[in-house]
Amino acid sequence: MPRNSKNILAVDDEPKILEVVCSLLESLGFQVFPAENGAKALEIFDRENIALVLLDLMMPGISGEEVCAAIRKKSRVPIIMLTAKIEEENLIEGLRLGADDYVRKPFSLKELGARMDAALRRASDDLVPLVVKNSFRNGDLTVDFEKDTIKKKGRPISLTPSETKVLAALIKYPGKVFTRPELIEIALGDEFDGYERAIDNHVKNLRQKIEDDSKNPEYILTVHGIGYRFGGE
Repeated sequence: MPRNSKNILAVDDEPKILEVVCSLLESLGFQVFPAENGAKALEIFDRENIALVLLDLMMPGISGEEVCAAIRKKSRVPIIMLTAKIEEENLIEGLRLGADDYVRKPFSLKELGARMDAALRRASDDLVPLVVKNSFRNGDLTVDFEKDTIKKKGRPISLTPSETKVLAALIKYPGKVFTRPELIEIALGDEFDGYERAIDNHVKNLRQKIEDDSKNPEYILTVHGIGYRFGGE
């Protein structure tokens, strides 16, 4: 699966810049979701499985800084600031709020592409939820990704690396529906050259380990015709 088959949220209140950025990303094979203001950006982020955010800082209404802070409260998704601000304190504030990188306007599209590639590589190498320790259904399932421990009713269970990556992705975006290709890319990598249904075996094994009844799951839910989502909110 090509690495650039990812969803990108591009946020800028300047139509010409937004059009150019979207055109570039679409030519590279990305699925682009444009937003001309902060409110729409947050609505799209909550609805779609976004892999990276390109975020203009200077916008009317909800500012780029506010959008950055809101996203960072719920996700580690990479955020690259697009900014005309040149003052050091502005850049530092953006980074302090959780942005991963910045590109100054006017920018080179080649530079933007390179910075996006780097941010996506870092994100794929460190796929962990924003909160590394989670407890669901009054402690029925506890997950600590920092210590790499997963317990069911207080008893440790063992997951394969691929199973751990699938579970981490689902927990990282609770409520989001993952397609099989998306989970394959996350769990098995870009070089996987097999059938999409291979991910079903990982889900089946996960359910046998973490569900009370694997045929009536409460945590890893099937969304018919699409894929899977996490049900342990």
